[in-house]
Amino acid sequence: MAEVRLKQVRSSNGSNQKQIATLRSLKLGKIGRESALEDTPQLRGMLAKVDHLVTVADAGGAGAEGGKAGGGGS
Repeated sequence: MAEVRLKQVRSSNGSNQKQIATLRSLKLGKIGRESALEDTPQLRGMLAKVDHLVTVADAGGAGAEGGKAGGGGS
């Protein structure tokens, strides 16, 4: 499976304890931290819970999936 790069871009202040625990299990926790994890259904489920706090990119650097991604045009 492919590897996914994660970066925390927003603070976890105001988040509930489950979201904070999810960030910890993603090897994040502070703004600016990055990690690269294997792309699995379990990882995608965790990302769905904290997608407003992180950006997601392929390990190859193809671009961000989460956050403000521009839609391709001409």
